[in-house]
Amino acid sequence: MTVSTSPDGMWSIGELAEQAGVTVKTVRFYSDRGLLPEATRSAGGHRRYGPEALDRLRLIRSLRTLDLPLPQVDRILAQEDEPGATDALEGAVAGQLRELGTQLSALRWREAALHLLRDCTPEERADRLRLIGAVTIPPNTDALARFWRHVLPARLPARLLSTLLEAAVPQPPADPTPSEVLTFVRLHAVATDPRVRDIDIRRLAARTPAEACRPAVLYEGLAEACALASADVRAQRPPHAGEALDCFVTAHAGLHNTRDTPDFRRRLSTQLAQLAHPLIDRYWQLAGDLPSASSQPTIGAMDDWLRAALDAEVAQMDESDVRAGRDHGEGRPLARA
Repeated sequence: MTVSTSPDGMWSIGELAEQAGVTVKTVRFYSDRGLLPEATRSAGGHRRYGPEALDRLRLIRSLRTLDLPLPQVDRILAQEDEPGATDALEGAVAGQLRELGTQLSALRWREAALHLLRDCTPEERADRLRLIGAVTIPPNTDALARFWRHVLPARLPARLLSTLLEAAVPQPPADPTPSEVLTFVRLHAVATDPRVRDIDIRRLAARTPAEACRPAVLYEGLAEACALASADVRAQRPPHAGEALDCFVTAHAGLHNTRDTPDFRRRLSTQLAQLAHPLIDRYWQLAGDLPSASSQPTIGAMDDWLRAALDAEVAQMDESDVRAGRDHGEGRPLARA
């Protein structure tokens, strides 16, 4: 039903409410908040509204239906007739979509976690509850980033560190299965394990004077070596000598500002085996089980491939030395002396 205006073209608060299909209480609420200014007051002090108030009230209701908070509604209305009005609305909608995405992600994670608990044995339930309880929902990657900031050298350039963290820290799946939830919470547990303090990859440079140590050279080279090895790892080809391995060894030689020689490769093979740490191995194992690893092998998978290629080459060199009867000759491996 259409409500006509009075001879002065104004509506009472009741008439405006009826025209908009809302309650008088709603109109009064938005008026008191300054979102719906009254045009004038009657002789008896009653609120009076012009026809433009109906369009404004409908706009307010539309924005509130989208669950936009009142401060944002106020900003949009304040700029309604200004050049930036569209920008204000677009920004509010974008923000609301981000918030809704976070809420939906939390619901999906919570659902998968509940299935994980429902479908496990009573013996497993307490441990899984502990793991799930240690992670925010939806989860973030802060703990994983802190793990690598501890492990990696402190003197890396910011750009290189950012690149390494992006490659080493997998994003949690947006729509996880129960098994993916379990994998991620286990990965979080690895990253927050107190034993992380014992990891000291920095020992790679322990025997190199500080002024000669060049960790940036090492990690720039390792990133290149991983890129060269990625196709072989993805195709599951056996580790082998070649450009990727040469780049890998050259990177380590560059750390110490030394040359790539057969003896250096022997020493490096031994040193890398000594630096292996179960937490890092477990980290890469779990990261490899997340969906992100399906399109690109993890750094851990490529590093394992490169180390295996180095070990295989060293084994071939040692076998050749034995066959040549040079066990005690000039080329004897220093790492085995």
